[in-house]
Amino acid sequence: MKPRDARPTLVVLGAAGDLAARLLLPGLAGLVSRRHLAINLIGSDRAGWDDDRWRARVRQAFSGGAEPSPAIEAIIGATRFVQADVTAPDDLDRLLRACSAKRLILYFALPPAVTEQACRALTGRTLPADTRLVLEKPFGSDAESAERLNRVLTRLVPEDQIYRVDHYLGLSTVLNIFGLRYTNRVLESVLDSTHVASVDILLHESLTLEGRAGYYDRAGALIDMLQSHALHVLSLLAMEPPSTITALDVRDGAAAVLRATRVWHNDPVGSSRRARYTAGTTNGRAVPSYVDEDGVDPDRGTETFAEMVVEVNNWRWAGVPFRLRTGKALARLDKRVVITFKQPKWVPEGLHGFERPDRLHIGLDPEVLRLDFNINGIGDPSTVERVGMGVDLEPGDLPAYGQVLAGVLDGDPTLSVRGDQAVQTWRIVEPVVRAWREDAVPMQEYKAGSDGPTTA
Repeated sequence: MKPRDARPTLVVLGAAGDLAARLLLPGLAGLVSRRHLAINLIGSDRAGWDDDRWRARVRQAFSGGAEPSPAIEAIIGATRFVQADVTAPDDLDRLLRACSAKRLILYFALPPAVTEQACRALTGRTLPADTRLVLEKPFGSDAESAERLNRVLTRLVPEDQIYRVDHYLGLSTVLNIFGLRYTNRVLESVLDSTHVASVDILLHESLTLEGRAGYYDRAGALIDMLQSHALHVLSLLAMEPPSTITALDVRDGAAAVLRATRVWHNDPVGSSRRARYTAGTTNGRAVPSYVDEDGVDPDRGTETFAEMVVEVNNWRWAGVPFRLRTGKALARLDKRVVITFKQPKWVPEGLHGFERPDRLHIGLDPEVLRLDFNINGIGDPSTVERVGMGVDLEPGDLPAYGQVLAGVLDGDPTLSVRGDQAVQTWRIVEPVVRAWREDAVPMQEYKAGSDGPTTA
């Protein structure tokens, strides 16, 4: 009997798709280059590719046209492609037979519905003891389906071998939230409802649909960005200081925040906005209206801009509005957290020009940290002027997907989403989803290349 390979085998399901080429494979290349990893790579898809075509895709993603390193070249030369429909039991068995590894990693770079079918098809099959399952968002289509999928997955492998990945949790600046909060008493002491007026989590994109209609037109901005990314960033930002930064403590803290979170005043109509872009210019190019993009069904009423306000009902944050906002085809890329502090209780008479509150900006992309505050004006101490102190944050040594894959390969689920967290994020947005489906919240419009709808 042929011995199993001691090296981990990463099987990319959906290898012919956009996600694999644009994010997953470049992230893996960054990880291999920096960590000098030895890994087996197998691509699988229903598409009728062969080894040569798959290797060409891997080479392009790994090297970008540059001369690959020996470690990269070894992976490219050995990688294989297995044509398979992973929802079909016979195809799935054939794919598993091609994986002679003690450490098997199945990466589902597939639409959520196909991922769920594939996981059900895996039921009853014998997997290596250390098999790890990696799933992209959105996880399920609502709270009920997420719970069902959790039950399927935990029949296959233990929870700590399931990685529901969110590459936003691999951004180095999101990880910097821990250092910023927990190692600076001057900040941690004021991050509560006594001092904070509001928190904004902004995930603005200048990109348009970029050929992703097959997925995006069914998901929309609310599910694509707020239900997953924004709420998970919120959970790390608002959690209580954990005893350690290990998986158990961090995910317990994040889950506790999500359980306490709900739509502001339980009013999904008054606390949410939706819109979609019309024709305009962004990134120096003319773009059509969203409804005229290839693959879009205008009758679906899919939004490209979503905003919702939530509250975290616990001792620290009660009464503080958390605004989550995202949009496509906006004027600029701007992904950041903005913490707005309350005004001073009293300002001495004779100080003029005092209007704006202090604000802390934590930039996710671009990666910056800035504090806006007030000082006495130059030449006239009675006039207050606005100043900002900022620093550019060094990006991590790995791209976001490289950090995600590092956690999977290291067996560290700290920054992956636990099953109960995935259910809670659906529970939070479901009132808004229902209100939008019932057209209780009107669909607004904004011109591509603008700052979004004026009422947002």
